[in-house]
Amino acid sequence: MKLKIRYLLPIILLLLFSGSVFAHGVDENTQAFLEENTGSAFIPFLYIGAKHMLTGYDHLLFLVGVIFFLYRTKEILLYVSFFTIGHSITLLLGVLADLEINSYLIDAIIALSIIYKGFDNLGGFKTFFGKQPNTKAAVLIFGLFHGFGLASKLQELSLNKDGLFVNLIGFNIGVEIGQFIALALVLFAITLWRKYPSFMKFSTLTNTLLMAMGFLLFGYQLAGYFNS
Repeated sequence: MKLKIRYLLPIILLLLFSGSVFAHGVDENTQAFLEENTGSAFIPFLYIGAKHMLTGYDHLLFLVGVIFFLYRTKEILLYVSFFTIGHSITLLLGVLADLEINSYLIDAIIALSIIYKGFDNLGGFKTFFGKQPNTKAAVLIFGLFHGFGLASKLQELSLNKDGLFVNLIGFNIGVEIGQFIALALVLFAITLWRKYPSFMKFSTLTNTLLMAMGFLLFGYQLAGYFNS
């Protein structure tokens, strides 16, 4: 049976995000390792970073929105680089400087970044406000918040200070590897989908659903904040 191309992207997204709403934290085995580890453990932290990003549904949803209408490889690399720079800075800063960050509020802002990108892709800013925000600056700024989100997950654990910087570098590189794998799959699906008329036809629905997921995550995080 021939699979219609317009169903390929939702299937890949489902594979990426299935069950991840409850898996975005750190599982018990990983938590035990992180809390008991002493000294440098670059490779294990690299693996944990990659695994964490692959279950980081909120980070990946934002990036899906970012690359959705980008056609040139140079543009994709540029925007993803802005995001990478942003979250790398605050991931390291948040943990090393031991900045106190409320994970619910940070994750609520991350949810807003998803809403922003869906709204932007729908042309909402030009329609309602008559101007387009600087999208590169927005991706960089939201990248900073996404980095604090990653840092808050690590701050919930009692990480040993010995070898912490090396371990964080490994974790951050792992995050980039996981991000690359996930985006490669999504970009492959989008590139194929763009060859069919259904891409533009369903692009509005796709970005509306992206906003809806952002609102759902935003409400979930606010509920967690007020109930914590």
